[in-house]
Amino acid sequence: MNHSVNTYQNILELIGDTPLIKLNRIVKDYPGEYFAKFEAFNPGHSNKDRIAYHIVSEAERTGLLKKGSTIIETTSGNTGFSLAMVSMIKGYNCVLAVSSKSSQDKINMLSAMGAEVHVCPANVPADDHRSYYEVAKRLNSEIKDSLYINQYFNQLNVEAHYNSTGPEIWNQTNGKITHLVASSGTGGTISGIAKFLKEKNPSVKIIGVDAYGSVLKKYHETNELDPNEIYPYRIEGLGKNLIPETTYFNFIDLFVKVTDQDSAHVARSVTRNEGMFVGYTSGAAMQATIQLVNEDYFNQDSKVVIMFPDHGSRYMSKIYSEDWMEKQGFFDSDHESQQQIEYVNELNEKK
Repeated sequence: MNHSVNTYQNILELIGDTPLIKLNRIVKDYPGEYFAKFEAFNPGHSNKDRIAYHIVSEAERTGLLKKGSTIIETTSGNTGFSLAMVSMIKGYNCVLAVSSKSSQDKINMLSAMGAEVHVCPANVPADDHRSYYEVAKRLNSEIKDSLYINQYFNQLNVEAHYNSTGPEIWNQTNGKITHLVASSGTGGTISGIAKFLKEKNPSVKIIGVDAYGSVLKKYHETNELDPNEIYPYRIEGLGKNLIPETTYFNFIDLFVKVTDQDSAHVARSVTRNEGMFVGYTSGAAMQATIQLVNEDYFNQDSKVVIMFPDHGSRYMSKIYSEDWMEKQGFFDSDHESQQQIEYVNELNEKK
């Protein structure tokens, strides 16, 4: 900060130091205390600002980026927006391969930030030439002086959260945190925070949130990737159909699966009860916490920090659209999550 005129030099100086906010109404009568790490306070409105700035800064330091370079990445939206923002400020081109599952709001925001956007089908295998992984690799080979960020396999993803988010949470709770609940996609957020917290206090429990249709929970429990676990789901930025090298499973104590429907409703409930306009994955993390409360996982001494990764404005055409919710069957009180039915049936067949 320039103290002589009390200004910031650019918007990137606002990344990090997000608030920890006590939850009240939505956790009424729950044992313990619950706090939201509200990452929407980052200038790009998500936790992905942290990794975008850190990875790009390291690439500059090591000479991987120079004037006129192009930054390439796969994204469900948030990492792309953060990279586009950082690229704009630092003077790089930004090309993004985006999952078709991403909300139109997110895709529009990427274009508005100056990125070149390639929308790729979501429900194809990771090694399919149409997948956003393969499209990003192809673009990287075709575009001269380009750098593929590759957040799923880039250890700087984890390092960014080890260096910033983890210490922030530790200091904000005065070291009193007992549980961390965080959605797991690339795994960078949960792994970086977990590594830091476990070094400070190995008894802190780290709970990962996974989606039905994703392979992470079963891989954590069996060390095997089961392709039968994979099927389409609606939550963005949560779960995976591959095993990211940026997920440090040894630091995660437990995975909880949540449904699309529950996560959508709980996100809306957080917004209406706590006044925090949260995204789909925030709802997923809160839903996982509610499920654990119902299983008597926490007690009166628990101090639970829940990661709220992004802002609700990115989901206006999805979970905050009455039409979209209606089309998904999410307003049908008799509707049960098809994912959970299929998952349970499949498990029963294997017994």
